[in-house]
Amino acid sequence: MNEHPILGQLVLGYAPMLDRQRRVTATRLTVFPQRPDQSPDGAALLRALVEAWPEGGDALLLNVASEGLLHQLLTTPLPVHIGLEVPAFMAADASHAPLLAALQARGNALYLKGRLATPLPRDVLGCFRQALVELDDERRDGAEAAGGSARGLAFVQTGIRCASDVEAAFGRGATAVIGWPIEEAVPKGSGKSTPPDLKVIVELINRVDREEAIDRLESVLKNDPTLAFRLVRYINSAAFGLRVEISSFRHAIMMLGYQKLKRWLALLLASASSDANMRPVMYAAVRRGLLMEELVRSAGDEQMASEMFICGVFSLLDVMMAQPFEQLLKSIPVPQDVSDALVQGSGRFHPYLELARAVEQEALFDIRERAEALMLSAADLNHALLRALITARQLE
Repeated sequence: MNEHPILGQLVLGYAPMLDRQRRVTATRLTVFPQRPDQSPDGAALLRALVEAWPEGGDALLLNVASEGLLHQLLTTPLPVHIGLEVPAFMAADASHAPLLAALQARGNALYLKGRLATPLPRDVLGCFRQALVELDDERRDGAEAAGGSARGLAFVQTGIRCASDVEAAFGRGATAVIGWPIEEAVPKGSGKSTPPDLKVIVELINRVDREEAIDRLESVLKNDPTLAFRLVRYINSAAFGLRVEISSFRHAIMMLGYQKLKRWLALLLASASSDANMRPVMYAAVRRGLLMEELVRSAGDEQMASEMFICGVFSLLDVMMAQPFEQLLKSIPVPQDVSDALVQGSGRFHPYLELARAVEQEALFDIRERAEALMLSAADLNHALLRALITARQLE
C-alpha cells in the first residue's frame, strides 16, 4: 500500500467479529491517537483504510478512541462497508441525531457502545444496528446494567478471550462476539497425538525439511488430493504475487524451491483444522504470522522474514493441536529462533511475537512499549499491520 502520513499519528489494534458458526463477519479496528491532545485528520484516515480495506469480503468496524476524530467521521460520507461504534454519550447528544440518521440511511452499520444514562429517543435508537456489551462490564454489573437503556437492540458481546466466553455469550442471546477466543491453556502433560486431518501436512513439512525427492513428496499428497488442491490454491493467490500460474505440486517445488515451500506448508498447517471452534484461532495465526513478517521485511533479510512468519503462524499450534510446544516441536522442524520464542518465551523473535499479541488485544500502552523496545515507529507498525491484513484477505 502507499505511504500515508496519518498512520504515524495513530496506534492501531484489531479483533474479529464472529457469528454463531465462528465465521468472521467483520474486523474491528481500534484507533487511538498517538497523542491524547491530538485530533488526527479523519479524511486522511479514511483514504488509508479504503486502500487497505476495499469493499468486498468482511466489513470493517471502527472503534475510535478520540471524540474529535469520531466526530469528523460522523460528518463524513463513509463507504458503506465501514461501520462505526458510537459511545452512548455521543448518541445522547441531540446535535448528533441528524448525522447518525444520515449514516444509517446510507447503509453504514452503527453500533451503540457503553451505558446510557437515559433512554434514547426512538428515532435515534433506530439508527443503531446493535448494542455492544463488554464482557467485563456484564460480569461486574449484569447484562441489563451493561446494556443500559438500549433495550430493544440486539447485542454483540465484546472482550471475548476464550471458547467458553463465546459459548456463554451466545447462550445469553448475543448475535455475535468480538474478541480473540484463543486463550486456552494447554496442560503441560498433555499427550494427545496430532489430529488425523493434520498428519499429512506434518509429514510433508518433515519431508520438505529433508529436501526429499519430488516423487516422494508427491506420493504423500496422493493420499490427500484436497490438501494438494488447497496448497496450489494458496500459492496461486494474489498474496503470493507469482506471474506464472502454478499447475501442480511438482510445478510449485520447481518454481519456489524447498525453503519457500515450507512457508506455505506452515500456513496450510495453521489453517487446516475442520473444527469450527478453531476458525478464530486459525484466523489469528495467519494474521499474526503475516504481521511479524511485515515488521522485519524492510530489513531485507528474506530468511529472517520467512522464519518470523513461521513463528507467528505456529504460535497457536499448541491450542489447535492441544499439545504443549515442547511436545509439538519434536515432530515439526522449526528454526532455533522459532523454538526459543515458542518454547522458552525468549530469543530475538519473542519481542515481535509479544508486539503482535498486544496489537490483537488492542492494548494501547503495551503496543507503544513493545514497539519502542524494537525501535519501531507508529507509522512502521501501522503500515505493517495494514499490509498484513491486506495479504490475509487476498488469501481467503
